Amino acid sequence: MNQKGTAAPQTLHEAAGLDDRRAVEMYKYMLLARKFDERCHLLQRAGKINFHVSGIGQETAQVAAAFALNTEKDYFLPYYRDYGFMLAVGMTPRELMLSAFAKAEDPNSGGRQMPGHFGSKRLRVLTGSSPVTTQVPHAVGAALAARMRGEEAVSFVTFGEGSSNQGDFHEGANFAGVQKLPVIMMCENNQYAISVPIAKQLAGKVSDRALGYGFPGLRVDGNDALEMFRAVREARERGVRGEGPTLIEAMMYRLSPHSTSDNDLAYRTKEEVDANWKKDGIPRYKQYLIEEGLWSEEQEEVYLKEVAQELKEATEYADQAAYPRAEDTLLHVYAGDDDGQGGNN
Repeated sequence: MNQKGTAAPQTLHEAAGLDDRRAVEMYKYMLLARKFDERCHLLQRAGKINFHVSGIGQETAQVAAAFALNTEKDYFLPYYRDYGFMLAVGMTPRELMLSAFAKAEDPNSGGRQMPGHFGSKRLRVLTGSSPVTTQVPHAVGAALAARMRGEEAVSFVTFGEGSSNQGDFHEGANFAGVQKLPVIMMCENNQYAISVPIAKQLAGKVSDRALGYGFPGLRVDGNDALEMFRAVREARERGVRGEGPTLIEAMMYRLSPHSTSDNDLAYRTKEEVDANWKKDGIPRYKQYLIEEGLWSEEQEEVYLKEVAQELKEATEYADQAAYPRAEDTLLHVYAGDDDGQGGNN
């Protein structure tokens, strides 16, 4: 209350549904994701890990979406750039680093898959496969199962704008629309399908495609943390009310090359990339928190030291961890004995 006894006006984060603590935590995860990504790039260049697919430029939307969901009830089907999302729903830097190093302790695949192929029963993350966007029909199936079990849950799936042209997306969207399933489809539109710019991928908007399947589609500024949080929160509320799916097209820009095997300056200019760095959502959200008195440069300096130490320890642990054993190749591939070790039959 102010001196006149009326309620004080809400801040933008309070209006979106975030209290002060969670608003700051959301920023911390964005920063952690950025630093994790930068560390993996350096490790690949040093020959410590073989391959890395970066999500730099997409962390704002990923983390904001995770904060808007219910990590104890919902089901998640992220795609291979979603390091920010995975950190925010509970996977640790050590666990992600074990995956980057392809070690046996990797909780995603036991070191058998490329990095970025996430999966965790503990975190309600359904394992994805390498063909892009095959996770959309799986997300729709998870939403159907949740409804059949009477759960107050949604299924949340992400993918890129390039793969939204594939049949898996359209088949999943059609079934979800017909059945009015509680699924949120978030397209992380980063402007490039590897080397193909958006002008050569799409004749219109990804979000407009939802209209053909009978549910709402909206385009959101993926660099605006609070706008992203609100959009996903409202889509979740709509889903659990039984009103069906929502398609969210989060507009952003891939600030890094497609992967550590890619030379992005072969198909886009340095000037274009530099111009988009100025739109990066992380410093934008940081400035908002500073203006609201929730964050300071001194706090950031302390936090960055904590992050650096955590990533150092995660890297050292993963580097020393054991690789998968050859004799365990078929573990979890075939149904086997009662001990769950699998078999060769």
